[in-house]
Amino acid sequence: MRLDVVTIFPEYLEPLNVSLVGKARARGQLDVHVHDLRGWTYDRHNTVDDTPYGGGPGMVMKTGPWGEALDEALADGYETGAHGPVLVVPTPSGRPFTQELAVELSERPWLLFTPARYEGIDRRVMDEYATRMPVYEVSIGDYVLAGGEAAVLVITEAVARLLPGVLGNAESHRDDSFASGEMENLLEGPVYTKPPVWRGRGIPDVLLSGHHGKIARWRRDEALRRTAQNRPDLIERCEASAYDKKDRELLSIMGWQPTADGRFWRRPPAVEE
Repeated sequence: MRLDVVTIFPEYLEPLNVSLVGKARARGQLDVHVHDLRGWTYDRHNTVDDTPYGGGPGMVMKTGPWGEALDEALADGYETGAHGPVLVVPTPSGRPFTQELAVELSERPWLLFTPARYEGIDRRVMDEYATRMPVYEVSIGDYVLAGGEAAVLVITEAVARLLPGVLGNAESHRDDSFASGEMENLLEGPVYTKPPVWRGRGIPDVLLSGHHGKIARWRRDEALRRTAQNRPDLIERCEASAYDKKDRELLSIMGWQPTADGRFWRRPPAVEE
């Protein structure tokens, strides 16, 4: 995968040199290019923003530097054999970034990130490049940051770990929270390692039993409990058919019941946490 980031703070992207992402770069699995947006400004102050049309507080990032920067990044990518670019725009007004979207982006060969500052980028930039490639406007949460660079790091790490060969064990992300399959719409439950007793605290006996079926059931139950406690909305959005008999028994014990048509689960308002 090729990854380009255009930013006014290239130093913010230094974490892309460490951990799994850094190792993926060293192995040639991830080709990262960070571009300084101010390199496409021509005044002595390297101005990248201006006052918004219509008035109001804050500044808006200008079309000129962004257009030239993206054109040059695209030209360089094509020259080195990259293809299928996708523009990823981190913004609080974008679609939520989910594991499903991370998987979708991991299947793309080339991502171009445009982390903005101030009030964002002049809308015409996204409209222009939407005529050339898919544009993903993505939000990592319901809050506002000073800039989009942190979001780039979040999205990159979530995507890069899904690339073939990046994780030491290719099965590592199979049981992740939100992973497609059995863990979709579930949070991963608690995990344990050696020693078996720490400060008087042991681990569940089932994990020492060697009974793979019982261990799998325990992990599933713990995932359901954690999801019900921390993200009840994930359970509510699922059809009842997504749960097996044991799932339904546990959900019932916790106060959840299917709706009259049997499609979704609801927790009665009177049931306490």
